[in-house]
Amino acid sequence: MDSIEVVLVMMLAVVASAYIRRVLPGSIPLPLVQIGLGALIAAQSSHGVDLEPDLFFLVFLPPLLFLDGWRIPKSGLLRDKGTILELAFGLVVFTVIGAGYLIHWMIPAMPLPVAFALAAIVSPTDPIAVSSIASSAPIPKRLMHILEGESLLNDASGLVCFRFAVAAALTGTFSLQTAALTFAWLVAAGIGAGVAVTMLITWMQRWLTRHFGEPPGSPILVNLLIPFGAYLVAERLHASGILAAVAAGVTMSYVELSGHAMASTRIQRSAVWDTVQFSLNGVMFVLLGEQLPDIFHSAGMSLEESGHINRWWLLAYALAITAGLLALRMAWVWASLRLTIFKQKFRHQPRQKINPRLLLATTLAGARGTITLAGVLTLPLLLPDGRPFPARALTIFLACSVILISLLVASVALPRLLAGMTFPAEPEERQEEDLARRAAANAAISAIEKTQVELMESDACIDPEVYPQAAARVIAFYEHKLKEVDPESEQSWRKTDSAEKELRLAALAAERRTVFDLARHNHISDETSRKLVREIDLMEARYR
Repeated sequence: MDSIEVVLVMMLAVVASAYIRRVLPGSIPLPLVQIGLGALIAAQSSHGVDLEPDLFFLVFLPPLLFLDGWRIPKSGLLRDKGTILELAFGLVVFTVIGAGYLIHWMIPAMPLPVAFALAAIVSPTDPIAVSSIASSAPIPKRLMHILEGESLLNDASGLVCFRFAVAAALTGTFSLQTAALTFAWLVAAGIGAGVAVTMLITWMQRWLTRHFGEPPGSPILVNLLIPFGAYLVAERLHASGILAAVAAGVTMSYVELSGHAMASTRIQRSAVWDTVQFSLNGVMFVLLGEQLPDIFHSAGMSLEESGHINRWWLLAYALAITAGLLALRMAWVWASLRLTIFKQKFRHQPRQKINPRLLLATTLAGARGTITLAGVLTLPLLLPDGRPFPARALTIFLACSVILISLLVASVALPRLLAGMTFPAEPEERQEEDLARRAAANAAISAIEKTQVELMESDACIDPEVYPQAAARVIAFYEHKLKEVDPESEQSWRKTDSAEKELRLAALAAERRTVFDLARHNHISDETSRKLVREIDLMEARYR
């Protein structure tokens, strides 16, 4: 019963955090508010949450990473795949080596393998933290796509490095060849498992629907289970379950292009996934805050392990490690941009200058999050010979401190750094949207004309004069949409469309009020009221 109460309290904290953030001044990111509420829950509760890292990974990461992989723009991933891979894999290895030696130099009491383990677990950026911080800062879309792609892929590389560093600390040996082969298997088998599970489940679902029909709610539940299936299959193959969940989401985005899902299913599924994303994201950071008091309580043990007595040394270590991570990230990003400029010069392409503010923004946007927390808590308690794992409490404390400092620095610095910067709208997106609208409208008009003729010639036709009138009204709607994307009259039509949007929203609000009023006075049934209000809500969602 206590566990159920804790879960309910945390869900209420997630709901409260969304309102508290709106009340607080400035642009404080939602994760920091949720971490604070989690710490408050821990302070007021007599029983804490015993966080099991394996269960945490299974429950929280697959659906969130699946959804991020599903919704991230694939054109951006493919266009900037080189930059994303450099950040997701090259930067992680560079960070592990550089930060590992830095940590060992600062804290000689921490063995080098343990220092590498700490560097590895703080190397991946957190996709949820990055998205939350970006919502309060005017980050360019292309840069945001790169950061999202990096955070989706670097979890696997960071956790693999962490795993080998811990193994080296336990056994005292490390094989580069074994590590490389294992890493290749983790990546290849993880991606393969995600793709295969998604394709297999989708094919089975279509076959069942084609032969037995589609039970209400079944496609949505199956869709929710896909990331867990991909994750578990990959883990059974000793591959990366994280990459499997991401690959399953990317595969789902391509499966969706087949258009087999019903419109009502897509609408309901989107609402369900939005709720799942909001809930799990919030609970993850509330859990992080709930764990902090116990972690900070171990500061005394951490001080003894570090060889110092003054508590300020802990803060100094955390700040130094965070500064080192930022410096390594900036150096890598700068070198990557210089390499890109060199390639453009070599290929005789127009070269772009490095914007110092965007370079610094890319550096600061690499915030750490709950994946770092869950990973560092998997550190073993004992060595094979029965001795305590060296500097375990200090490692956990420093990892959590880096999470908090990186979130705080990014949330405070990014909005101020990018304030006043204007970024040109990406013309490709507008052109793609206009092309799609024009092609869809022309296809719709052709389908209307063809269907009109078929209906008039069918035996079920009662009044042939009805169809031309109905077809003219529907075609007029699509001709209006074609004029909206006409380059010659685009500006005037867009102004008219904006005015029409406001008028339609006012009309829809009046419709809804009238329907509710009729239902309150028992002039129409609740069933009729719900049906009409749903139609109005869907129309309003379109205009909003």
